[in-house]
Amino acid sequence: MERLAAVAMEDTAELAPPAPSGQVSVEQAIWQRRSCRRFRREALPLEQVSQILWAAQGITRPPDFRAAPSAGACYPLELYLVCEHGVFRFLPSRHALVKTADDDRRSRLARAALGQAFIAEAPVTLAFAAIYERTTSRYGERGFRYVYMDVGCAAENVHLQAEALGLGSVSVGAFDDDAVARALDLPAGEQAVYLIPVGRRAGGV
Repeated sequence: MERLAAVAMEDTAELAPPAPSGQVSVEQAIWQRRSCRRFRREALPLEQVSQILWAAQGITRPPDFRAAPSAGACYPLELYLVCEHGVFRFLPSRHALVKTADDDRRSRLARAALGQAFIAEAPVTLAFAAIYERTTSRYGERGFRYVYMDVGCAAENVHLQAEALGLGSVSVGAFDDDAVARALDLPAGEQAVYLIPVGRRAGGV
């Protein structure tokens, strides 16, 4: 199986197409899902990473319909993958990753998340950032609520997809916004809103 190390060799890398079906039902995934805060350090196969990214923000019907709903199809979310090989932005339209940093930022991200060490231990963390203006330009102040609804829907997709793949995940909202932005070198106008470490369970919670 391909590993993220192969992607890290390229500035932009196309991912394997996502699978439209699996062996675990939605009901099973909901029933089994639990927050996981202890991860094995082993890398995830690229196919699993690809599937999780697709579940979060992937295209389900071209050109723009995505796996997670978005108010007014404004799509305010930007999705980053953080792993030992660097930081990568997910490009939904191409189902690809583009490298934005080539060093391991997981420890910095854990410190930015108030010292939650399991973020440094998880093989990957999905980091959602929001460009609020994409939604507030249409809906005004109400748009802030819609952005949070968007990221909640996308995050639940990630948790259920991870469970269906036999992986653990956990929601992280306790972090210093500016410190996360610095750790990930987020562009101006993007604000961190949600972190999800993902990996194989090491036991316990």
